[in-house]
Amino acid sequence: MRANIPKGMGGGQNMQAMLRQAQKMQEDMAALQEELDAREYDISAGGGVVGVKINGKKEILSIDIKPEVVDPDDIETLSDILVAAVNEAIKRVDDTNSEEMSKITGSMGMGLPGMF
Repeated sequence: MRANIPKGMGGGQNMQAMLRQAQKMQEDMAALQEELDAREYDISAGGGVVGVKINGKKEILSIDIKPEVVDPDDIETLSDILVAAVNEAIKRVDDTNSEEMSKITGSMGMGLPGMF
């Protein structure tokens, strides 16, 4: 028995168009992810006494510490500034990646973690 699908109610052509669109979106997202992974970000903390360079893969590339912040009697402050700088660097990568991906996915990627 054949299903009688009224014209304009789906059918093979609409499904193929949707699949092509999804494949194009997936290709665009893969290309964008590659670009985002290659980006580098410079983040500073503690009024600029600590700098962190991170890439889009969230790999720390370098940490720059100004000599004036190095106090052997106060390692805790330096440690706190380093943690703040690294956390801000990771947040910047996450925020940038989300913002850029949403330009491709629109609202489609919302609520579908791992889908794309």
